[in-house]
Amino acid sequence: MNARAARLRWARRWALAPGLLLLGLTLLAAPLLGQVYQPPAYGSDFPLIGSRNAIWIVAQVHLMFAAFVLGVPMFAVVTEAIGIWGKDDRYDRLSKEFTRLLLVAYSATALLGGLFLFLLVTLYPGLFAYLSEIFHISMWVYAGLFFFESATLYMYYYGWDRWKEGWAKLGHLGLGVLLNVWGTAVLFIANAWLTFMMSPPADVAPDTSPAMVQFWSAFANATWMPINIHRLIANAVFGGSIVAAYAGYRFLKSRTPEERAHYDWMGYVGNFIAIAVFLTLPFAGYWLGREIYEYNQQMGVTMMGGFMSWLWIVQAFLIGVLFLAANYYLWLGLGRIPGGERFVPYTKWMLAVLVIGFMVWATPHSMIADRDEVAAMGGTHHPFLGVLGLMSAKNTAVNLMILTTFLSFLMYRRANKIPTVSWAKTGTLAQGTILAVCTAVVIFYGIYGYFVPTLVRIGFSVYQVLAVLFTIVAVIGLDLLVMRKAESRGPIRWGEMPERSQYALFVLVITFTWLMGLMGFARSGIRQHWHVYEVMRDTTAHAATPALGYAAQVISACVVIFLLMIAFVFWIGGMIATPTLVAHEEPVVVPVRGTDPGPDAAPGLGLDPQPLPAE
Repeated sequence: MNARAARLRWARRWALAPGLLLLGLTLLAAPLLGQVYQPPAYGSDFPLIGSRNAIWIVAQVHLMFAAFVLGVPMFAVVTEAIGIWGKDDRYDRLSKEFTRLLLVAYSATALLGGLFLFLLVTLYPGLFAYLSEIFHISMWVYAGLFFFESATLYMYYYGWDRWKEGWAKLGHLGLGVLLNVWGTAVLFIANAWLTFMMSPPADVAPDTSPAMVQFWSAFANATWMPINIHRLIANAVFGGSIVAAYAGYRFLKSRTPEERAHYDWMGYVGNFIAIAVFLTLPFAGYWLGREIYEYNQQMGVTMMGGFMSWLWIVQAFLIGVLFLAANYYLWLGLGRIPGGERFVPYTKWMLAVLVIGFMVWATPHSMIADRDEVAAMGGTHHPFLGVLGLMSAKNTAVNLMILTTFLSFLMYRRANKIPTVSWAKTGTLAQGTILAVCTAVVIFYGIYGYFVPTLVRIGFSVYQVLAVLFTIVAVIGLDLLVMRKAESRGPIRWGEMPERSQYALFVLVITFTWLMGLMGFARSGIRQHWHVYEVMRDTTAHAATPALGYAAQVISACVVIFLLMIAFVFWIGGMIATPTLVAHEEPVVVPVRGTDPGPDAAPGLGLDPQPLPAE
């Protein structure tokens, strides 16, 4: 009996052992179960060039391609509409050739975007997780829009010859409009992400959880709409410069007069649209600058008056090159227009205005000087040139350069036309008066700005901008009326441009590309050591804005990579198909003064309507 009781006691003790063991393991594991996995803020550093440079280069080249594939559809739709409205098949074929360039460029944009996403996820997982928690809905929409955009692009291009008559042609034009809608939506969504990093809402602090950030206040932040307008205009300018450069490349490779004529005309159209839109870009940039100042004055001072101030001198130099190259191309073009020779004597005075404006715009306010030079000047400001470094002088210079370039376009437009309306002299005198009054207004406020406080001086720039915009609209409106039913002095001799004119188109696209990289650095650099300004700090070893010299090297590398890739796109574009040159079998109709010119006359669209040589 005692033995049996003993066995029962040992059985009870061993029965408790597994439970006690399980309890002990649970107590030991409790601290481990309380630990939640925290993803690292940063991944391993990218080999050789580092994580920041890898992101910088891939993002910049991707944005350059994105600007191209968003800008070119704008031209395609505009030129197709001109062809439909003016019943000119050349514009329709030109539009199709524009779109052909998109097929390769769109793929390159998507591949670079995917690479950028992978680098961001692996190199900066903390930042990506933060942004995706706030903007995840817009990211889903962004990805979905690519399916619609791709489908629309393929239908637009491959349906060109199928839908080319009647209502089907209008439906095809509607596809082009829809393609631009998708592209603009993609642009606006991506801009919300990058502007949030620059100007997050005031109620977002470093300790604010991403889940607590209101989506719309983060999306439509202070600099979102100015960036939208600025980049939309810049994309149009950039797309036009790419198309013009492509035409210049094909012009230099042409072997027949017909090909030279076609690509000469194509280069002119691309350059015309690019420079015409470019004239409005400084105004959009001015609006963006004002919004940055209003959002955070320190950020604005860093951008314009801090270490980045010399970056704007580089920008002024590049924009000066743009103005000179664009006007040089137009002045050379006068040589192939009957009647253009009467405007040539004026170009030397216009060149003087451009060069003087260029010099004023590129003059710094504070000079880089050694101790002896500072002592000789009596400070860091030169006694004479320092005056030209103020914004009053620079705003005056750039507005006069815009007016001069606009005058070059006006001369080009009028070169081979003879007005037939009875009030032509009065209309031309009115145009000259408006230009003269605008010039006087710009110069007056430029000089008066030196005699008023800084805040008042800043307001004067608004008056200068409004005067220039009013002048451009009023003069163009009058010119359309004055040149209505104008006689022609003869057809433009397309293809007779000297080869050096095409290199001016190459200068334009290189300079535009460099400017895009430079301004992208300015926008990102003013955040300094913040991923999200004053909210999410950059804690890596590279948590500072790089020096301007180093930034120039990286930007130049991006420009070279992009230009090499776009050269490949040009090469592929030339292999896809050879454009059918449009022959003009009917003689040029020169209307008799005071008569109806008929349906075959020039439609007067601003782009030159003269025919290409017949095949």
